[in-house]
Amino acid sequence: MKIAYTMAHGRGELDLLLAELAQRLEARGVATRGIVQTNTACESDHRCDMDVQILPDGDKIRISQHLGKGARGCRLDPNAMAHAVTTVSRSMQGPYDVFLLNKFGKQEADGNGFRDLIAEAAASGATVIAGTNPLNAENFESFADGTATQVDADIDALLAWYDAVNPA
Repeated sequence: MKIAYTMAHGRGELDLLLAELAQRLEARGVATRGIVQTNTACESDHRCDMDVQILPDGDKIRISQHLGKGARGCRLDPNAMAHAVTTVSRSMQGPYDVFLLNKFGKQEADGNGFRDLIAEAAASGATVIAGTNPLNAENFESFADGTATQVDADIDALLAWYDAVNPA
């Protein structure tokens, strides 16, 4: 299988990196599916909203919910997440080369979210690249059954890995 994950120090860094990867692959004519995160500017009294872009050129979906000032719980909106999963699933009916996921997070580690779509993409022979964090890296590796490669959070490293597993 052609499956990789990457981690960055700052959450925003990973979002920008995977969005740039999607743009560069698409510029090469690589058909992408999945999501990348594009956060909206924040007000000073609460955290940034979390928006995802459906690849390659689909809708932006807000997957966060505002829980109020001082809230500490998970801001993920489960209905919006389900909508994003359904939208990406529909987009996967046509041919594609790579599946990108902004974050293999708690939802996926628990068997939900984009987990089934990652498995479907990998089983179809598509290249899979996901972002994650140190808390979920072991879960991702377990999910990939030891076949995942950790790639440095660097655009050149990601493109080199992609090229190595997809020789021309």
